[in-house]
Parts: sequence; structure tokens; C-alpha cells
Amino acid sequence: MKRFDIELTVGLFIIAGIICLGYLSIKLGRMEILGGKGYEMYALFSNSGGLKTGSSVVIAGVDVGRVKSITLDDYQARIVINLAEGVEIQEDAIASIKTKGLIGEKFIAITPGGSEKIIPPGGRIRETQPPIDFEQVISKYVFGKVE
Repeated sequence: MKRFDIELTVGLFIIAGIICLGYLSIKLGRMEILGGKGYEMYALFSNSGGLKTGSSVVIAGVDVGRVKSITLDDYQARIVINLAEGVEIQEDAIASIKTKGLIGEKFIAITPGGSEKIIPPGGRIRETQPPIDFEQVISKYVFGKVE
């Protein structure tokens, strides 16, 4: 009888450990099981520059959403973002792709505008700035074409 109790305890402990490991994997991987809360909008960029699905969307240094998908739309990168509820983006806001540090991961930074009109859910951020291509800047510098 004691052996059965020990095996049952070990089995329950292993199941609890597997559940905790699964939970941590989902949270640290920034995955969502039942869909994210909030709403979507999109922006068209001339170049996505290495941005990936799941990248952060930031306003004033605060994480307010994630990149949901990146697709090609009429020779431009159509980036769909999922924003948290309560976050409102002005019609004249600027979305730009930035890099954390010199060679860090890419994210979208949204600079708020001054307009009183708010982009509705499913709407489009019209003003965008593609990322800086460091290879192009370095090659211009090396070959003396810097102005």
C-alpha cells in the first residue's frame, strides 16, 4: 500500500511539473491559446526589414500589442497588429519599424499624432516609415557616397 502512495505522489508531481512547463512555454513564447484580447489594425510598409510575427508594438516605450501577421499586398508589406483594448491610435499617427539596440530584435514604434480622429478597429495606419538599412548606410560610407 505504501508503494502505491509513493507512485501516486510521484505521478501527480510529474503531471503538475508538465503543466507548469507548458504554461511557462506559452507565456515566455508570447503565444496565445484562445486568441488575444483587443482589436486589429494594419499598416503598409515598403520594407518589413526582418520584422517577425509576434514582435512588439510600442507607444512611448510601453508594450501595447503584437504583430499578428506579415503578408505581401500589392508589392508592399501588409503588417497586421493586435492592440490591447483601450489603446487608441490617432489618424495621423506614424508607425515605424525600429531595432532594439544596434543589432537587436525589430519592433513597431507608434508615434502618436495630434488629430482628434481615432482609427477604428480594422482600420489602417497611413503614415509609415520602413527600417533603416544599415548595410546600405555602411556601403555608402565605405565607398564614399555619404552626403
